[in-house]
Amino acid sequence: MTAKVKAGGIIRNERLAKIGVMSAPDRCGLACDVLRALGDKGINVEFIVQCTDLANNSHIVLCVREENLEQALTVLKPLQSAVRAEEITYQPNVAIVSVFGPDFRERPAVAAAVFAAMASAGINILAISTSISTVSCVIDGNRVDDAVVALREFFDLP
Repeated sequence: MTAKVKAGGIIRNERLAKIGVMSAPDRCGLACDVLRALGDKGINVEFIVQCTDLANNSHIVLCVREENLEQALTVLKPLQSAVRAEEITYQPNVAIVSVFGPDFRERPAVAAAVFAAMASAGINILAISTSISTVSCVIDGNRVDDAVVALREFFDLP
């Protein structure tokens, strides 16, 4: 293994559920419609990632508190036909592990180190989101402790 990457710390966010609004025709306002519907019911979204595939369909994956899963599905099921999504998927018992550091935007391969740590522990990443200072991975909620141990092997932490 190469030298450890310096990081500011690890954050764990547990007791979440992952929801996917899958294969909706890509258009302006799609994410707004989905997130507004949840927000109007007081459901906080703690993670969002969206991508468009080769068929020009959008896939929005988000995380909510696990106790809000049923209410979120109740909100999104009627919206499914309005946004023409092929499917609303969900997975309870997920978590987010994040590695943060103040200088990540100047440090190449930080994300690669996070993904290498997850792979070394045999942890499948369900979704990824990054910012200039954080790399976050949605994983199975039962693997959080394993993920933190693996990340500590790859990162130099305070």
